[in-house]
Amino acid sequence: MKPVIFLFLAMTVCILTNSSLSLAYASLGLELWFRKMIPALLPFMILSGIMVRMKLTEKMSMAFFPVMGPVFRVRKNVVYCMMLGFLCGFPMGARVTADMLEHGMLTKKEGEYLLAFCNNIGPVYFCSFVLPLLDRQLTLPYLFGMYGIPLLYGIVLRYTLFKNSLMPEPVLNSVRHPFDSFRESDGRFSLRLLEAVDESVVTSLQSILTLGGYMILFNLLNLLPHILLGRKPALLAPLLEITGGMSMLGGELPLYSLLVLSFGGLSCVAQTYCCIRKTELSIESYIWHKIMLTMLTGCFYLCWFLVAPSSFLR
Repeated sequence: MKPVIFLFLAMTVCILTNSSLSLAYASLGLELWFRKMIPALLPFMILSGIMVRMKLTEKMSMAFFPVMGPVFRVRKNVVYCMMLGFLCGFPMGARVTADMLEHGMLTKKEGEYLLAFCNNIGPVYFCSFVLPLLDRQLTLPYLFGMYGIPLLYGIVLRYTLFKNSLMPEPVLNSVRHPFDSFRESDGRFSLRLLEAVDESVVTSLQSILTLGGYMILFNLLNLLPHILLGRKPALLAPLLEITGGMSMLGGELPLYSLLVLSFGGLSCVAQTYCCIRKTELSIESYIWHKIMLTMLTGCFYLCWFLVAPSSFLR
């Protein structure tokens, strides 16, 4: 408790005595949230929320289920969460998992399994922002390090830690939601759709505003080390907030950046907790799995260096 109190007292003093610098860091977080997070995440949050509330997730997963279903031995709703987690990017994996868990469409064990490997940096963000920033010529090795490792980790978990805890049988909705009673009493599709849209828009806006607050806060935390060091904390910044930190670090230390991306940074951990805090999912378990994935990613890059040093990090 005392270190936390000291940190916030120190931050308050730093903000009051370095107003222009604190404004710059807060503005960086606000700009990244407005320009990156809202356009990239809010539409997916709203659409996914509608599909969850309209019970359309199983139909949406049919494109991937014939392949992923037998490999991972999971139900269609689990495949849907995996699709959103990998294709839409962080924190959609945690958000969709928590949303479906609250609506009784996943079991707790399925939620724990998904959270272990499906909450990663999005491929659009990775290919359009990270790789150009790092100025890398190759693409496939980095895509495998970013997404292939978590997929393989998910397969290993399915046949080890979660071998007997994920059942293929349908799960009854143990959690009743106001929308469910409305749906049962009134079969008109248009009214059900309007209610689903309204609820999804409201909850999605609340979530995106909260995520914006986290981005501003964790970018602002760079203020204290900046004052102590007398310069931008380029190494520390990505550990606090990944997008702002990557912008500061630029193309320097690409291996370090790639490993931090695998973990996600403390802001990502806090945002994940924001998504799952109303469920029984454990943030501690999520952190341990992220640490394990980061170590496995490091092993992949070590193997790349040992096998093909001439092409390493090209």
